[in-house]
Amino acid sequence: MSAKSDQIKGHAEEAAAILTGDKDLESKGKTDRRTGEAEDKFDHAKDKADEVIDAIKDKVDEAVDKTKDAMRRH
Repeated sequence: MSAKSDQIKGHAEEAAAILTGDKDLESKGKTDRRTGEAEDKFDHAKDKADEVIDAIKDKVDEAVDKTKDAMRRH
């Protein structure tokens, strides 16, 4: 399941649990919702890390190209 679907499923389970008084279902709903929230945060952090890695690769490539150009001039 995706992070968002886990969150939606968890909210639905919590709502159903409140209506029925089912503490086990409420607990499961909270777990599903929190799992989805954690997955969402992890995905966001991973995306940010990928952006940083891409930026570093670009800088390294740029430095390599400048070094090659400087070597050709000599």
